[in-house]
Amino acid sequence: MSTKTKKTKKTTKTANAKRAAKPKGGRSDSKTAKVVDLLKRANGVTLEELVDATSWKANSVRGFISGTIGKKMGLKVESTKGEDGKRKYRIA
Repeated sequence: MSTKTKKTKKTTKTANAKRAAKPKGGRSDSKTAKVVDLLKRANGVTLEELVDATSWKANSVRGFISGTIGKKMGLKVESTKGEDGKRKYRIA
């Protein structure tokens, strides 16, 4: 009969210190932060402005708004069509 021992993950003091020193809330220079800042504008932001700010394709920006901003972050994003025919997005 053999008995197996359960191996546990050991963390070092330096690993715990690094984890504790990490700022919470994400990076302020990330693309997510840029998109959220643009969406917080009172008049909203057009899709073209978001594409220019992120260097992503339009379908990627729309997917990011729907998936990350809307579902993962839980923010409600309003979409309106202006008189010029361009769609604007903003956080409600």
